[in-house]
Amino acid sequence: MDRLDAMRLFVAIGDAGSLSAAARALKVPLPTVSRKLALLEAHLGVRLVVRTTRKFALTDAGRGYLDSCRRLLAEIEDAERMAAGEYEAPKGRLYVTAPIVFGRLHVLPVALAFLKAYPEVDLRLSFADRIVDMIEDGIDVALRIAHLADSSLIAARVGAVRLVTCAGPAYLKARGAPRSPSELIQHHCIAFSNMSATDRWSYRIAGEDQAVPIRARLAVTTAESAIDAAIAGIGITRVLSYQAAAAIKAGKLKILLRPFEQPEIPVSMVHPQSRLTPPKVRAFLDFAAPRLRRRLEAIQV
Repeated sequence: MDRLDAMRLFVAIGDAGSLSAAARALKVPLPTVSRKLALLEAHLGVRLVVRTTRKFALTDAGRGYLDSCRRLLAEIEDAERMAAGEYEAPKGRLYVTAPIVFGRLHVLPVALAFLKAYPEVDLRLSFADRIVDMIEDGIDVALRIAHLADSSLIAARVGAVRLVTCAGPAYLKARGAPRSPSELIQHHCIAFSNMSATDRWSYRIAGEDQAVPIRARLAVTTAESAIDAAIAGIGITRVLSYQAAAAIKAGKLKILLRPFEQPEIPVSMVHPQSRLTPPKVRAFLDFAAPRLRRRLEAIQV
Protein backbone atom coordinates (compact mmCIF):
# COMPACT_ATOMS: atom_id res chain seq x y z
CA MET A 1 0.00 0.00 0.00
CA ASP A 2 1.32 3.42 -0.99
CA ARG A 3 0.91 5.45 2.22
CA LEU A 4 1.03 8.85 0.55
CA ASP A 5 -1.55 7.76 -1.99
CA ALA A 6 -3.70 6.43 0.85
CA MET A 7 -3.39 9.75 2.74
CA ARG A 8 -4.38 11.76 -0.32
CA LEU A 9 -7.33 9.46 -0.86
CA PHE A 10 -8.48 9.84 2.73
CA VAL A 11 -8.16 13.65 2.58
CA ALA A 12 -10.27 13.59 -0.59
CA ILE A 13 -12.90 11.52 1.24
CA GLY A 14 -12.92 13.90 4.20
CA ASP A 15 -13.17 16.98 1.95
CA ALA A 16 -15.88 15.50 -0.27
CA GLY A 17 -18.01 14.15 2.56
CA SER A 18 -18.69 10.77 0.98
CA LEU A 19 -16.96 7.97 -0.89
CA SER A 20 -18.96 8.53 -4.06
CA ALA A 21 -18.19 12.28 -4.09
CA ALA A 22 -14.49 11.52 -3.50
CA ALA A 23 -14.54 9.06 -6.37
CA ARG A 24 -15.97 11.73 -8.66
CA ALA A 25 -13.42 14.30 -7.48
CA LEU A 26 -10.53 11.86 -7.98
CA LYS A 27 -12.04 10.50 -11.22
CA VAL A 28 -11.65 6.88 -10.12
CA PRO A 29 -14.26 4.14 -9.74
CA LEU A 30 -16.16 4.03 -6.45
CA PRO A 31 -15.13 0.39 -5.79
CA THR A 32 -11.48 1.48 -6.01
CA VAL A 33 -12.02 4.19 -3.38
CA SER A 34 -13.88 1.76 -1.11
CA ARG A 35 -11.19 -0.91 -1.49
CA LYS A 36 -8.32 1.47 -0.77
CA LEU A 37 -10.11 2.85 2.29
CA ALA A 38 -10.62 -0.68 3.59
CA LEU A 39 -6.92 -1.41 3.08
CA LEU A 40 -5.99 1.77 4.95
CA GLU A 41 -8.27 0.91 7.87
CA ALA A 42 -6.84 -2.62 7.97
CA HIS A 43 -3.30 -1.22 7.95
CA LEU A 44 -4.05 1.19 10.80
CA GLY A 45 -6.20 -1.27 12.70
CA VAL A 46 -8.94 1.31 13.34
CA ARG A 47 -12.24 2.33 11.81
CA LEU A 48 -11.89 5.71 10.13
CA VAL A 49 -15.36 6.08 8.63
CA VAL A 50 -18.85 5.00 9.62
CA ARG A 51 -20.79 4.37 6.44
CA THR A 52 -24.18 2.89 5.79
CA THR A 53 -26.73 3.38 3.03
CA ARG A 54 -28.02 6.44 4.91
CA LYS A 55 -25.07 7.83 6.83
CA PHE A 56 -21.43 8.84 6.35
CA ALA A 57 -19.35 10.18 9.23
CA LEU A 58 -15.75 10.20 10.36
CA THR A 59 -14.97 8.43 13.60
CA ASP A 60 -12.92 10.20 16.30
CA ALA A 61 -9.87 8.34 15.02
CA GLY A 62 -10.79 9.37 11.47
CA ARG A 63 -11.00 13.06 12.35
CA GLY A 64 -7.62 12.96 14.08
CA TYR A 65 -6.03 11.04 11.22
CA LEU A 66 -7.49 13.49 8.68
CA ASP A 67 -5.88 16.45 10.45
CA SER A 68 -2.55 14.61 10.58
CA CYS A 69 -2.76 13.72 6.87
CA ARG A 70 -3.40 17.32 5.89
CA ARG A 71 -0.46 18.53 7.95
CA LEU A 72 1.93 15.87 6.63
CA LEU A 73 0.91 16.37 3.01
CA ALA A 74 1.42 20.14 3.37
CA GLU A 75 4.92 19.55 4.73
CA ILE A 76 5.70 17.20 1.83
CA GLU A 77 4.54 19.86 -0.63
CA ASP A 78 6.83 22.36 1.10
CA ALA A 79 9.76 19.95 0.78
CA GLU A 80 9.05 19.38 -2.92
CA ARG A 81 8.85 23.12 -3.56
CA MET A 82 12.16 23.65 -1.77
CA ALA A 83 13.81 20.89 -3.79
CA ALA A 84 12.47 22.44 -7.00
CA GLY A 85 13.98 25.80 -6.07
CA GLU A 86 10.64 27.53 -5.57
CA TYR A 87 11.84 28.91 -2.21
CA GLU A 88 14.99 30.47 -3.65
CA ALA A 89 13.33 33.33 -5.55
CA PRO A 90 9.82 34.53 -6.40
CA LYS A 91 8.73 32.39 -9.34
CA GLY A 92 5.98 30.04 -10.44
CA ARG A 93 2.21 30.42 -10.53
CA LEU A 94 0.49 32.49 -7.88
CA TYR A 95 -3.25 32.08 -7.30
CA VAL A 96 -5.09 35.10 -5.86
CA THR A 97 -8.81 35.61 -5.25
CA ALA A 98 -10.87 38.68 -4.33
CA PRO A 99 -14.47 39.97 -4.44
CA ILE A 100 -15.51 40.94 -7.96
CA VAL A 101 -15.73 44.75 -7.75
CA PHE A 102 -12.84 45.13 -5.30
CA GLY A 103 -10.75 42.83 -7.46
CA ARG A 104 -11.44 44.78 -10.65
CA LEU A 105 -11.00 48.22 -9.10
CA HIS A 106 -8.07 47.63 -6.77
CA VAL A 107 -6.48 44.18 -6.92
CA LEU A 108 -6.07 44.11 -10.70
CA PRO A 109 -4.07 47.39 -10.93
CA VAL A 110 -1.79 46.22 -8.13
CA ALA A 111 -1.44 42.80 -9.74
CA LEU A 112 -0.43 44.32 -13.09
CA ALA A 113 2.30 46.34 -11.40
CA PHE A 114 3.42 43.20 -9.53
CA LEU A 115 3.80 41.28 -12.80
CA LYS A 116 6.11 43.99 -14.13
CA ALA A 117 8.21 43.84 -10.97
CA TYR A 118 8.40 40.03 -10.84
CA PRO A 119 8.75 38.62 -14.37
CA GLU A 120 9.18 35.00 -13.18
CA VAL A 121 5.80 34.91 -11.40
CA ASP A 122 2.63 34.08 -13.34
CA LEU A 123 -0.62 35.29 -11.74
CA ARG A 124 -3.97 33.58 -11.79
CA LEU A 125 -6.69 35.97 -10.54
CA SER A 126 -10.13 34.70 -9.55
CA PHE A 127 -12.78 37.30 -8.73
CA ALA A 128 -15.91 35.96 -7.01
CA ASP A 129 -18.36 37.24 -4.39
CA ARG A 130 -18.11 34.10 -2.27
CA ILE A 131 -15.74 32.68 0.29
CA VAL A 132 -13.56 30.03 -1.34
CA ASP A 133 -11.83 27.17 0.43
CA MET A 134 -8.21 28.24 -0.01
CA ILE A 135 -6.74 24.81 0.65
CA GLU A 136 -9.18 22.88 -1.50
CA ASP A 137 -9.05 25.40 -4.37
CA GLY A 138 -5.28 25.85 -4.22
CA ILE A 139 -5.44 29.60 -3.50
CA ASP A 140 -2.23 31.29 -2.30
CA VAL A 141 -3.66 34.69 -1.26
CA ALA A 142 -7.23 35.89 -0.76
CA LEU A 143 -8.63 39.37 -0.20
CA ARG A 144 -11.42 39.14 2.37
CA ILE A 145 -13.88 41.91 3.23
CA ALA A 146 -15.28 40.55 6.49
CA HIS A 147 -14.77 40.15 10.20
CA LEU A 148 -12.57 37.06 10.08
CA ALA A 149 -13.34 34.06 12.24
CA ASP A 150 -10.53 32.21 13.98
CA SER A 151 -8.96 29.84 11.49
CA SER A 152 -5.71 28.38 10.27
CA LEU A 153 -5.25 31.36 7.94
CA ILE A 154 -2.77 34.18 8.52
CA ALA A 155 -4.32 37.61 8.01
CA ALA A 156 -2.86 41.08 7.42
CA ARG A 157 -5.30 43.98 7.57
CA VAL A 158 -4.93 46.51 4.74
CA GLY A 159 -7.85 48.80 5.55
CA ALA A 160 -11.56 48.94 6.15
CA VAL A 161 -14.77 49.75 4.31
CA ARG A 162 -18.34 50.30 5.46
CA LEU A 163 -21.87 49.94 4.24
CA VAL A 164 -23.24 53.23 2.95
CA THR A 165 -26.80 54.21 2.11
CA CYS A 166 -26.99 56.57 -0.84
CA ALA A 167 -29.22 58.08 -3.50
CA GLY A 168 -28.90 60.35 -6.52
CA PRO A 169 -29.75 64.07 -6.55
CA ALA A 170 -32.79 63.54 -8.81
CA TYR A 171 -34.41 61.10 -6.41
CA LEU A 172 -33.67 63.25 -3.35
CA LYS A 173 -35.10 66.31 -5.08
CA ALA A 174 -38.29 64.45 -5.94
CA ARG A 175 -38.86 62.52 -2.70
CA GLY A 176 -36.57 63.98 -0.06
CA ALA A 177 -34.10 62.16 2.19
CA PRO A 178 -34.95 59.82 5.08
CA ARG A 179 -33.91 61.22 8.46
CA SER A 180 -33.87 57.83 10.20
CA PRO A 181 -33.80 54.19 9.07
CA SER A 182 -37.44 53.74 10.05
CA GLU A 183 -38.43 56.17 7.26
CA LEU A 184 -36.95 53.91 4.56
CA ILE A 185 -40.23 52.00 4.31
CA GLN A 186 -41.74 55.17 2.83
CA HIS A 187 -39.08 55.31 0.09
CA HIS A 188 -38.21 53.41 -3.05
CA CYS A 189 -35.18 51.21 -2.41
CA ILE A 190 -32.76 49.32 -4.65
CA ALA A 191 -31.64 46.10 -2.99
CA PHE A 192 -28.31 44.50 -3.80
CA SER A 193 -29.18 40.89 -2.99
CA ASN A 194 -25.56 39.72 -2.65
CA MET A 195 -25.04 42.21 0.16
CA SER A 196 -28.16 41.88 2.32
CA ALA A 197 -31.79 40.81 2.38
CA THR A 198 -34.10 42.42 -0.15
CA ASP A 199 -36.79 43.29 2.42
CA ARG A 200 -34.77 44.77 5.31
CA TRP A 201 -31.49 46.52 6.04
CA SER A 202 -29.62 46.62 9.36
CA TYR A 203 -28.48 49.82 11.07
CA ARG A 204 -26.86 50.82 14.35
CA ILE A 205 -29.69 52.27 16.42
CA ALA A 206 -29.27 53.15 20.11
CA GLY A 207 -26.02 51.20 20.18
CA GLU A 208 -27.49 48.00 18.73
CA ASP A 209 -27.83 46.53 15.26
CA GLN A 210 -31.47 46.57 14.26
CA ALA A 211 -33.12 45.39 11.05
CA VAL A 212 -35.59 47.83 9.52
CA PRO A 213 -38.06 46.99 6.73
CA ILE A 214 -37.60 48.48 3.27
CA ARG A 215 -39.62 48.50 0.07
CA ALA A 216 -37.39 47.20 -2.72
CA ARG A 217 -38.76 48.53 -6.00
CA LEU A 218 -35.73 46.96 -7.65
CA ALA A 219 -33.48 44.05 -6.61
CA VAL A 220 -30.25 43.33 -8.47
CA THR A 221 -27.33 40.93 -8.06
CA THR A 222 -24.41 43.27 -8.74
CA ALA A 223 -23.26 46.40 -6.98
CA GLU A 224 -22.67 48.17 -10.30
CA SER A 225 -26.33 47.70 -11.25
CA ALA A 226 -27.54 49.01 -7.88
CA ILE A 227 -25.31 52.07 -8.18
CA ASP A 228 -26.34 52.76 -11.78
CA ALA A 229 -30.02 52.54 -10.81
CA ALA A 230 -29.50 54.91 -7.89
CA ILE A 231 -27.69 57.40 -10.13
CA ALA A 232 -30.64 57.17 -12.54
CA GLY A 233 -32.97 58.29 -9.74
CA ILE A 234 -34.82 55.01 -9.19
CA GLY A 235 -34.32 55.01 -5.45
CA ILE A 236 -32.03 54.57 -2.44
CA THR A 237 -29.43 51.81 -2.40
CA ARG A 238 -26.96 50.35 0.10
CA VAL A 239 -23.54 49.11 -0.98
CA LEU A 240 -20.00 48.99 0.33
CA SER A 241 -18.25 52.35 0.41
CA TYR A 242 -15.52 51.42 -2.07
CA GLN A 243 -18.15 50.33 -4.60
CA ALA A 244 -19.82 53.74 -4.63
CA ALA A 245 -16.76 55.92 -3.90
CA ALA A 246 -16.30 57.18 -7.47
CA ALA A 247 -19.98 58.13 -7.85
CA ILE A 248 -20.05 59.83 -4.44
CA LYS A 249 -16.93 61.88 -5.15
CA ALA A 250 -18.35 62.86 -8.54
CA GLY A 251 -21.53 64.14 -6.89
CA LYS A 252 -23.68 61.51 -8.61
CA LEU A 253 -24.68 59.97 -5.25
CA LYS A 254 -25.12 61.41 -1.77
CA ILE A 255 -24.59 59.44 1.43
CA LEU A 256 -27.63 59.20 3.71
CA LEU A 257 -28.16 58.10 7.33
CA ARG A 258 -24.50 58.48 8.36
CA PRO A 259 -25.28 58.51 12.12
CA PHE A 260 -26.82 55.05 11.82
CA GLU A 261 -24.03 53.31 9.91
CA GLN A 262 -22.74 50.01 11.26
CA PRO A 263 -19.07 49.58 12.29
CA GLU A 264 -16.41 49.36 9.61
CA ILE A 265 -15.66 46.05 7.95
CA PRO A 266 -11.98 45.02 7.82
CA VAL A 267 -10.25 44.34 4.50
CA SER A 268 -7.55 41.72 4.92
CA MET A 269 -5.08 39.74 2.87
CA VAL A 270 -5.03 36.13 4.06
CA HIS A 271 -2.93 33.11 3.22
CA PRO A 272 -2.68 29.57 4.60
CA GLN A 273 -0.26 28.80 7.37
CA SER A 274 2.87 27.07 6.18
CA ARG A 275 6.17 26.13 7.76
CA LEU A 276 7.83 27.96 4.89
CA THR A 277 6.08 30.75 3.01
CA PRO A 278 7.05 30.59 -0.69
CA PRO A 279 8.89 33.70 -1.90
CA LYS A 280 6.21 34.32 -4.55
CA VAL A 281 3.59 34.59 -1.79
CA ARG A 282 5.79 36.72 0.47
CA ALA A 283 6.70 38.97 -2.45
CA PHE A 284 3.05 39.53 -3.37
CA LEU A 285 2.05 40.23 0.25
CA ASP A 286 4.89 42.72 0.71
CA PHE A 287 4.19 44.37 -2.67
CA ALA A 288 0.40 44.49 -2.52
CA ALA A 289 -0.30 45.33 1.14
CA PRO A 290 1.05 48.93 1.20
CA ARG A 291 -0.41 49.70 -2.22
CA LEU A 292 -3.87 48.44 -1.22
CA ARG A 293 -3.67 50.45 2.01
CA ARG A 294 -2.98 53.61 0.04
CA ARG A 295 -5.80 52.88 -2.41
CA LEU A 296 -8.28 52.30 0.40
CA GLU A 297 -7.22 55.47 2.19
CA ALA A 298 -7.67 57.45 -1.04
CA ILE A 299 -11.29 56.37 -1.53
CA GLN A 300 -12.61 57.14 1.95
CA VAL A 301 -15.98 58.87 1.64
